[in-house]
Amino acid sequence: MGIQFGRSLCGCLSTAQRREWLVTNGIGGYASGTVAGVLTRRYHGLLMAALQPPLGHTLLLAKLDEVVGYRDRYYPLHGNLWADGSVNPQGYQFIERFFLEGNIPVWQYAFADALLQKRIWMQPGSNTTYIRYTLHRGNQPLTLSLTALANYRDRHGNTQGSNWQMQVESREKGIQVQAFPEAVPWYLLVDAPNSPKITTASDWYWGFDLPVERYRGLSDREDHVCIGKIAIDLSLGESVTLVATTESQPNLDGKAALEERYRYEREILHQWQNCDYLQTQDTPAWIRQLVLAADAFVVDRTLADGSPGKTIIAGYPWFGDWGRDMAISLPGLCVATGRWQVARTILKTFAAYVDQGMLPNFFPDGTNQPEYNTVDAMLWYFQALYVYYQATQDKALLQEIFPVLAAAIAWYREGTRYNIQCDREDGLLYAGTEGVQLTWMDAKVDDWVVTPRMGKPVEVNALWYNALLVMAEFATQVGKSDREYARMAHQVRKNFHRFWSSQWGYCYDVLDGPQGHDGSLRPNQIFAISLPPTELPLFLPEQQRGIVDTVAARLLTSYGLRSLDPQNPQYRGIYGGDRVQRDGAYHQGTVWSWLLGHFATAYWRAYGDKQRAREFLKPLADHLTDACVGHTSEIFDGDPPMHPRGAFAQAWTVAEVLRAWFIPVL
Repeated sequence: MGIQFGRSLCGCLSTAQRREWLVTNGIGGYASGTVAGVLTRRYHGLLMAALQPPLGHTLLLAKLDEVVGYRDRYYPLHGNLWADGSVNPQGYQFIERFFLEGNIPVWQYAFADALLQKRIWMQPGSNTTYIRYTLHRGNQPLTLSLTALANYRDRHGNTQGSNWQMQVESREKGIQVQAFPEAVPWYLLVDAPNSPKITTASDWYWGFDLPVERYRGLSDREDHVCIGKIAIDLSLGESVTLVATTESQPNLDGKAALEERYRYEREILHQWQNCDYLQTQDTPAWIRQLVLAADAFVVDRTLADGSPGKTIIAGYPWFGDWGRDMAISLPGLCVATGRWQVARTILKTFAAYVDQGMLPNFFPDGTNQPEYNTVDAMLWYFQALYVYYQATQDKALLQEIFPVLAAAIAWYREGTRYNIQCDREDGLLYAGTEGVQLTWMDAKVDDWVVTPRMGKPVEVNALWYNALLVMAEFATQVGKSDREYARMAHQVRKNFHRFWSSQWGYCYDVLDGPQGHDGSLRPNQIFAISLPPTELPLFLPEQQRGIVDTVAARLLTSYGLRSLDPQNPQYRGIYGGDRVQRDGAYHQGTVWSWLLGHFATAYWRAYGDKQRAREFLKPLADHLTDACVGHTSEIFDGDPPMHPRGAFAQAWTVAEVLRAWFIPVL
């Protein structure tokens, strides 16, 4: 049995509301909530549809309030947190067990002698959520009454009911909802063994309390509209399925839809387990769970010319697809799971968006026009393609994309946006202009760039060196000269010693910035060990061990690396508060889990001990039962007990554990 919780956790509100669940549909849409069944975020909902896939996230079905009538008694199975501080009802007390069935969350409610199970999943490729109830035990039939609460707002928004009246109409087997004339219509439909009783409504429920939003310094009150009530009689062994969807003619066969989802997840595991390159034998169960979790982030993206493509969602519940996150995550999410055709499609998709040698940073909601404010995304793309090529030897793709890569190197060498250019004196890459954040440490509040890092960042130059070596190898593979790329790489390697401080025994974080060299102890230097090929390292063995030891002593935690040394006066050990407080701590001490993969790789290279390197990844196995169950969080507090923060399911966190576990040091 995999991840599961009993009454001691499910029946305690403080623990059950801290644990969240997530299901996704492969086009950017999702459903999420808490094990307790209460809403704690504005991002919770049973149908958060991607109306402009993979973006345009819009909350449609917020929740279902469930009441069971059994043996002349009524049992509320749902729960609500209210603005006055009350919790009413407290249906979580009837949860006997919660567990994951693959990626499908399952609740088991026990009342009197009856046992009712609930499952939630989404249909791949469709803004369609299934909620299925099955009576597994009981000496009499029961009546399940469901109150549907809806909305129609951007996922980042907040609704106050006011006088807004949705158009709610009965239709065959359910309800049709039109929030306003220009809104996309959607449907709540029923697949039941007996004729359900369905009534429509348009009544507001006021004052839901959202404690997680309060912690984040945001509005913590919301209203939802009741669109109708559904009552169904169930006998032993019978099931009823609710279908929330934007499709006018969805599959209403709940049993068949569930079996389709089972097959989908079995195929993911089959593809991974039967990939000889990965050596999946004797893999622990928690890694298997991450293989399934990886699928949540792989979604469709239609290219500008209308052709199909794929991309990677950076994280749930609030991120879209980001170029840097895609490139960092692809080796773990796709290559380390054996989904090589998916990796190929993603690489081709983003190659079409390269402009002036740069990969898009992100695609904003609304305009969907790419923003290019990142220096390292394109350099990570080289590494992603390299890892893919080592696994597949796909020379056809390499031939196709090589001109894009060659142009990118030329742009970086001669100069592109934001003063990104190669310094001809030392061959190192410089980047930065006032008011713009270009590295992965990209927090910005209005005009305040929290960690500007203008100059020559250490990880950017490790990536630059790596990209040049990759290009030299790729050039020979496609019949081109590798001479210039090898010459440039040699120059970078020769001058990379400038980052080393013999006084401190570790690297400067940034060289040649506006205030000179930045000696802040940050984790970025580990990439100078984890990225370059082992036969052409940037540092001597004793220097590599010195960097790994220093990072381990002052930045390493069970869940990742701190983004700043706790001894630094700018260190912030707790991530929380309003936007200024949160972004001020984002890269000033907050722990980032994705860095753990590169720390493990760096340790492996510095000490040659693969098994011990894997040990650094194992604490995240315990984290799979915390925060978003079955997933890994974006960040953690730098101070103990290191609570999970940020996005509750992050692509590069899942990806980097898988990459470091399966893909050999290259």
